[in-house]
Amino acid sequence: MHLIEDTIGVFFEKQVAIDPDHEFIIYPDRNLRFTYGQFNERVNNLAKGLLGIGIKKGDHVGIWAKNVPDWLTFMFATAKIGVVLVTVNTAYKSHEVEYVISQSDMKALALIDGFRDVDYLEIIYGLVPELRSSERGRLKSKNFPCLKSVIYVGQEKHRGMYNTNELMLLGSHYPDDELNDIIQSVNCDDVVNMQYTSGTTGFPKGVMLTHKNVLNNGLSIGDRQNFTYKDRLCFPVPLFHCFGIVLGVMAILTHRATLVMLEIFDPLLVLAAVQKEKCTALYGVPTMFIAEYTHPMFDMFDLSSLRTGIMAGSTCPVEAMKKVVKDMHCHQITSVYGLTEASPGMTQTTVDDPVELRVETVGKSFPGVDVRVVDPATNEPLPPNTVGELCCRGYNIMKGYYKMPEETKKVIDASGWLHSGDLGTCDENGYYRITGRIKDMIIRGGENIYPREIEEFLHAMPGVKDAQVVGIPDKKYGEIVGAFVILEKDADIAEADIRDYAVSKIARYKVPKHIFIIAEYPLTASGKIQKYKLRELAMELINRQEKNSS
Repeated sequence: MHLIEDTIGVFFEKQVAIDPDHEFIIYPDRNLRFTYGQFNERVNNLAKGLLGIGIKKGDHVGIWAKNVPDWLTFMFATAKIGVVLVTVNTAYKSHEVEYVISQSDMKALALIDGFRDVDYLEIIYGLVPELRSSERGRLKSKNFPCLKSVIYVGQEKHRGMYNTNELMLLGSHYPDDELNDIIQSVNCDDVVNMQYTSGTTGFPKGVMLTHKNVLNNGLSIGDRQNFTYKDRLCFPVPLFHCFGIVLGVMAILTHRATLVMLEIFDPLLVLAAVQKEKCTALYGVPTMFIAEYTHPMFDMFDLSSLRTGIMAGSTCPVEAMKKVVKDMHCHQITSVYGLTEASPGMTQTTVDDPVELRVETVGKSFPGVDVRVVDPATNEPLPPNTVGELCCRGYNIMKGYYKMPEETKKVIDASGWLHSGDLGTCDENGYYRITGRIKDMIIRGGENIYPREIEEFLHAMPGVKDAQVVGIPDKKYGEIVGAFVILEKDADIAEADIRDYAVSKIARYKVPKHIFIIAEYPLTASGKIQKYKLRELAMELINRQEKNSS
């Protein structure tokens, strides 16, 4: 494979130069349209504005926002000036945001006013009370010594914050030569993006991805869908994930195609966007596609322009895949397998694969990426059709976890193989299938949840002696979170109290749907908790509750 050795900034400008008038980003619900040339101008003004307030190459800038139009302006502006963009999950609440700002050494945070039930402004003023009385850009925070600026993504003014309009205006007066010098000084092996992935050890880890990692992975992902500049991708997945940035934005950028964006997922808006903009591709996790084709108004929309797309993020149900092919015209739908640490794609099906293989496998490895199945105990490669751990090696492996060298060594071995923690097989023809997981991770509708993180959080609740979290099978989300809690001797706590405590402090998708207060855990002879028995017990208790309520 011939790798792209450009940075995102340089590569983007090359694509702009080919046809500046080609449409790059469209928000169909408000008829907002940017050509490659228009968007580049906006990006350059923001990049210069960031330089103007003292953001320098190598700094870390966070973005905490749904898919608003300027999310991507920040992404390209920071990439051009060699700044690392730290993407913050939109569902995070104070507990998680506090950790990410601190652990990432964030120098500036760009945010919107909030999302669903989470008020971002209230949280940031709570975490950084000095913001209300600080001169902008000269913040001195007791809790976050690195944080110097907070930027509001929008036109409103908030105390202690810049807003994007001011930065654009500032940037328009800043010299182009300085920007151009910095763009040329950035290297394709520099870190461009940091995403937090929940860790098996409890705390999220910042995955450091380079320009080379994400650009080349995006190129392969677009190639597998036969993307050209004529393709138009309807894009309802969040940008803060690799699914958004790489499978979406980088696949489009490398093929000079068009992104049809949605700020948040709404099945009706997706269907309307596909019809209005004659989209040729559609992305989503399985629950999104299911919500689209089961929508009562589904038949009112013309989706005949669709050809391909990606269903990924969690195990794709065979029936859902077949419905998308048959009823949504995505005859060439593909699926990608990977993980954030592999930036993220390891394997993908192609548009030419027979439908059975596109439904039942996650395809073959990408060019430039070696994938193998090994015995988890010995690390030895296994013969075809034998279940083992999937590992990969190549240009796509992350630089490591930020400031966590020991954690990095646990997943990338001495020979450079990244260990996924997922179980699967590879057949004689090189097609991979995912069969399960070594680790306890729960995948709820495409969101990765690590039980340890929630267990440690629940442990901190007064009155809780111990907590064990398991994934419970669920028709809608694939899996949901269940928690088994043992209370302190005299604690007067009900299941609802534990749930209320969690709802107020952690992202809603991590909050246990079912909480069971029990006296003891099932143990092995050596005293280890048998989580599979807890899972069985959870299903038994839920079934009993449902019977009693009916």
